[in-house]
Amino acid sequence: MDIQRPDLSRKRRQRQLIWGVSGLAALAISFYFISKLEPAAPEVDRETVWVDSVQRGPMLRQVRGPGTLVPVDIRWITTSVEGRVERIPSLPGVKVQPDTILLELSNPEVEQNLFDAQSALQAARADFEDLRAQLDSSVLNQRSQAAVVESQSEEAKLQTEANQQLAKDGLIPDLTLRLSRLRADQLAKQTLIERERVTKSSASASAQLAAQQARVDQAEALVELRRRQVDSLRVRAGISGVLQELPVQVGQRVAPGTNLARVARPEQLKAELRIPETQAKDVQIGQPAAIDTRNGIVQGRVARVAPSVQAGTVTVDIAIEGELPKGARPDLSIDGTIELERLPDVLFVGRPAYGNPQSKIEMFKLVDGGKAAVRVPVSLGRSSVSTIEILSGLAVGDKVILSDIAAWDNVKKIELN
Repeated sequence: MDIQRPDLSRKRRQRQLIWGVSGLAALAISFYFISKLEPAAPEVDRETVWVDSVQRGPMLRQVRGPGTLVPVDIRWITTSVEGRVERIPSLPGVKVQPDTILLELSNPEVEQNLFDAQSALQAARADFEDLRAQLDSSVLNQRSQAAVVESQSEEAKLQTEANQQLAKDGLIPDLTLRLSRLRADQLAKQTLIERERVTKSSASASAQLAAQQARVDQAEALVELRRRQVDSLRVRAGISGVLQELPVQVGQRVAPGTNLARVARPEQLKAELRIPETQAKDVQIGQPAAIDTRNGIVQGRVARVAPSVQAGTVTVDIAIEGELPKGARPDLSIDGTIELERLPDVLFVGRPAYGNPQSKIEMFKLVDGGKAAVRVPVSLGRSSVSTIEILSGLAVGDKVILSDIAAWDNVKKIELN
């Protein structure tokens, strides 16, 4: 007969509980320490990254941008009248002189306007001559009448003098002398009036002739305008150079102000560079520049900086100094480098693929003899085309990765093999 021992069962359950709790505690501690372990550093092929060393010394600040060669002297040829293209005697690429005809247009209405203006001018001139004849005749009649009155006044004056002598001798009554004096005074006053009338008549004639002359001048100006409009139907170059563009065809109808042709002087070229807006803030007029035409490099200086930004770039004009290489022609694609300044003694490194000037970034610095790289904070200063100033975070001789590090954003260390 089995004898039950409850104390042994209780002890067995207690031992099982203790071992279970101990196992769970050990498992929790293991998970805790495992969670504290950092992940293994990723391995990167050394040949796939760009590494450069930090240096101290002079640094040349430059900006670079693409561009084109453009003529300094360009003239767009337009027309002031509407017309239909009848003939194109000159084609793009030919050399032209100021009087070279590029296009011939036709517009019957413009030619009719010239004929009408010429007819109106002839009529205005005829009216002027007729009015001048009438006014000359009127003034002459007025002068003739004034001469008659003046003659009568002189006659009356002489008669008065004679009557005075006769009255003194008692040969005529006193009344006759008084009548002769009265008549002489009246004729003297009438003479003054006639003289003033002649003056007024001459002034009036001059005013009327001036008004008619103004109509003649207006008609002449209209004829000259119509003549220029007819002459503009034969489109001329206006300057010596090369015809570059002629964007019209025979039979095409063009409106006033339409660009019909472009003429330029190919021997006088300048460079138009498109500098990124983030780099253009330090570009100043007069700074030296080098223009690469793919067939040689020519020197120049900044002549103009555009005041506005277009498509993320600022247009900078470079005045060419010296003779351009052979093959240089308008619209040729070029590259230009502008020298901003020379920094005599700064800490610098190659320009990384990320980060802007005057900013703080993180870079990977090589450690353990180049077998690994750790992330370090770096303050950047002024930049150039291929280098950038280091303000803090690195020292002379440090080697850093300049390649894009976006793939390792969450990593503090990488292994290089």
